[in-house]
Amino acid sequence: MEREDKKINVWGARVHNLKNVDVEIPRNSLTVITGLSGSGKSSLAFDTIFAEGQRRYIETFSAYARNFLGNMERPDVDKITGLSPVVSIEQKTTNKNPRSTVGTTTEIYDYLRLLYARAGTAYSYVTGEKMVKYTEEKVIEMITDNYSDKRIFILAPLVRNRKGHYRELFESMRRKGYLYIRIDGEIKDLVRGMKTDRYKNHSIEVVIDKMKVEDVSHERLTKSIQTAMKQGDGLIMILDKDTDEVKYFSKRLMCPTSGISYKDPAPNIFSFNSPEGACPHCKGLGYVNEIDLKKVIPDTKLNIHDGAIIPLGKYKNQMIFWQIDSILHKYDCNIKTPFKDIPQEAVDEILYGSLENVKIDKSLVHTTSDYFVNFDGIIKYLQTVIENDDSTSGKKWADQFLATTECPECKGQRLNKEALSYKIWDKNITEVASMDINDLNDWLDNVEEHLEPQQKRIAKEIVKEIKTRVSFLLEVGLDYLSLNRQSATLSGGESQRIRLATQIGSQLINVLYILDEPSIGLHQRDNDRLIKSLKELRDLGNTVIVVEHDEDMMRAADWIIDIGPEAGRKGGEVVFQGTPEEMLKKHTITADYLNGERQIEIPKIRRKGNGKSIKIYGARGNNLKNVDVEFPLGKLIVVSGVSGSGKSTLVNETLQPILSHHFYRSLKKPMKYDKISGIDNIDKIVNVDQSPIGRTPRSNPATYTGVFSEIRSLFVNLPEAMIRGYKPGRFSFNVKGGRCEACGGNGYKTIEMNFLPDVMIPCEVCHGKRYNRETLEVRFKGKSIADVLDMTINQAVDFFENVPSILPKIKTLQDVGLGYIKLGQSSTTLSGGESQRVKLATELAKKDTGKTLYILDEPTTGLHFEDIRILMDVLQKLTDRGNTVIIIEHNMDVIKLADYIIDVGPEGGRNGGTILATGTPEDIIKSNKGYTPKFLKQVLENKHK
Repeated sequence: MEREDKKINVWGARVHNLKNVDVEIPRNSLTVITGLSGSGKSSLAFDTIFAEGQRRYIETFSAYARNFLGNMERPDVDKITGLSPVVSIEQKTTNKNPRSTVGTTTEIYDYLRLLYARAGTAYSYVTGEKMVKYTEEKVIEMITDNYSDKRIFILAPLVRNRKGHYRELFESMRRKGYLYIRIDGEIKDLVRGMKTDRYKNHSIEVVIDKMKVEDVSHERLTKSIQTAMKQGDGLIMILDKDTDEVKYFSKRLMCPTSGISYKDPAPNIFSFNSPEGACPHCKGLGYVNEIDLKKVIPDTKLNIHDGAIIPLGKYKNQMIFWQIDSILHKYDCNIKTPFKDIPQEAVDEILYGSLENVKIDKSLVHTTSDYFVNFDGIIKYLQTVIENDDSTSGKKWADQFLATTECPECKGQRLNKEALSYKIWDKNITEVASMDINDLNDWLDNVEEHLEPQQKRIAKEIVKEIKTRVSFLLEVGLDYLSLNRQSATLSGGESQRIRLATQIGSQLINVLYILDEPSIGLHQRDNDRLIKSLKELRDLGNTVIVVEHDEDMMRAADWIIDIGPEAGRKGGEVVFQGTPEEMLKKHTITADYLNGERQIEIPKIRRKGNGKSIKIYGARGNNLKNVDVEFPLGKLIVVSGVSGSGKSTLVNETLQPILSHHFYRSLKKPMKYDKISGIDNIDKIVNVDQSPIGRTPRSNPATYTGVFSEIRSLFVNLPEAMIRGYKPGRFSFNVKGGRCEACGGNGYKTIEMNFLPDVMIPCEVCHGKRYNRETLEVRFKGKSIADVLDMTINQAVDFFENVPSILPKIKTLQDVGLGYIKLGQSSTTLSGGESQRVKLATELAKKDTGKTLYILDEPTTGLHFEDIRILMDVLQKLTDRGNTVIIIEHNMDVIKLADYIIDVGPEGGRNGGTILATGTPEDIIKSNKGYTPKFLKQVLENKHK
């Protein structure tokens, strides 16, 4: 045996469905934990090893500190030895905040801000000239040289182009002893009670001194300049008395022509998350919500009386309609004139308000004379509602008229004009952050040549730091992203690889890293890069544990642990642990797929489809290059291509929002495209993604699929329940009446143990059943409602086999391979793959019309070979019924089953966005364009052997 400290040993792990297992993991190795979805892989890796490592770390803190950190529960395990500090890199950590970007997550943007603050060159946003900056000595020297024989006024600017009467300002200057003031270019005596027209813009400077330069002493000039700098907040003006020419001088960065000055650059003025740097109009988001006139007046054939203006609805006897009618009468129209025939001036007045008061006829308001009111317009009315109504329904009502548009002030660059005026090598910080990582790397290689010697010395270390971090992103295959890319738009695999790059960058050793399927969203081509990165982590002296189903990853591992034999209650055992070579000789489900004894069969014939199709023309969102795409209906379509090539933009951001808006009036705007045809060939769209089905422990598969309502109806109609007069609410654990009030229907109580972990104990009243005694007395076939919730899907299918209202819904859960989960299992304990299959089952249980379009984004996430086979069987059945299924996928086992493939590429980012080939898998192999044909050929040839 190896020495004890060369291994991590786990004894007696019993978390979730683990059956008292013992596991041995060699240290400083790349270990893969695999097995069917729901077999207990994550329970072992995250809920046992990671949870214990984290708990031990927190145990080292003082009791006082632990009190603030929340409490870590001890996992249900006998003993773990050889554990190092643990870092987990999961997929769930994508930040949904619109302010979080790739640059802020990796901290590269922070270094970039520092680079611009210390080595950037400022230009004037008014004239484009380079900004200048003088010391007081330099200013005095320039005045002495340029104005030696001239008479000058030294002025200190107080007000720049602003409205107001400024009475207090004049009075305070008079009290300070100043005699003259210059208002809008005219010098006047400063007298008591002086003021300006408050409705006009004024520029005001106080006259600090007037002199003939050669006649005065150096001391007086210095003193006057210092006073002027103080009054003018670092800025002074010199006025030549004879020519009336004004020159600006400033201690700060200043434009020599227009006199605007900037604050000294600091890193925070380049941050769109700081009030110092953010664009004032969009608050640093780069987009604003504006009222979309097409949504306010969708149908211009209607007249206003019949409801052409959607927010107002049809005519009602109200002031706003009287006002509109009055405006239209001026233009010889009325509210029954079709909207398209109303002159543009009248439309503008209705939308944006009238300059003069609107006359309302006295007969309408029942007054003795005509009534005059001001009218602010429909847009102002909507904006007022949006700003003042905080209710959810009010917000939802107003949201339907809003459209997200690029901020008109910063043009989507998120920063204010001052921050965008600093440049390095002719680029401002946003332009650099918008480059692909690949281009950014080239820019960094050459940027130092374009800096002044002084700037070069300052920038050297900062550029070195940025380059190191950028190289790690390139290593994990993220060369197509840009620093400005929002974190919320990243796939689970991408955000995980960004965190992986950050970890490689930290260069720690003797750490235990646990990763959850890092290969998600990666094309086969990029897999080798990822495996290389993980091996690098290992070679630094770390232990890397990966929960993974990817064949390449398993073959590259030093050690494999296979959990099984099946999922749920039938899993939770270690069926194999050892090297990949040893595993191929075994006969576990995973080993059978690896050595080719089992395989996902390729269909004998590819479907021909129903001859109809949906076509999108001119799609050009993100990196799509104005592509025309046809989706033939009645087929299983797979959209493939390397990461970042534009697959999700095409399907999730263009096709799906167009269809969702058409069928369900969804508010999400599609990316840019010219037109779409063939929508009438389908009548429903269903998007099945991997987001959790519920965020609270009260949500479960029974409530999500809707079968729980049917089960409650069944119990309500039992003789015992009818005698007692129970309603469906009696059988809900979320409302008072039937639930156990001691635990509020949770089934357990949380006991707070101040300095120790919280303890979850089953409720002593209901013993974890969630209901009170009276409710549990109602039984169906001898089982109470709590017993039904505790059944697995397989048991429930047998139990309800004669109940037609319930059986189909739970049968579909069994069909998608979820027979092992319990009806009442908390949805927070389901994996991503399980959540997706619960959603799929819910959709399958609904009556499909044979004209439904299903969209799935990487459905194989978290799925083992065997689970993929089950899932694909379900999708094939759906397609056999005439429906269309579109899958975005990298997994070759799915791509080979497609009837029609749309391959996008060739690369990610700017170098992607074109359609390389379309057709059956066999057609794609012949096309030989991009990377997909090569890998697809290997898979098809393997299976034909």
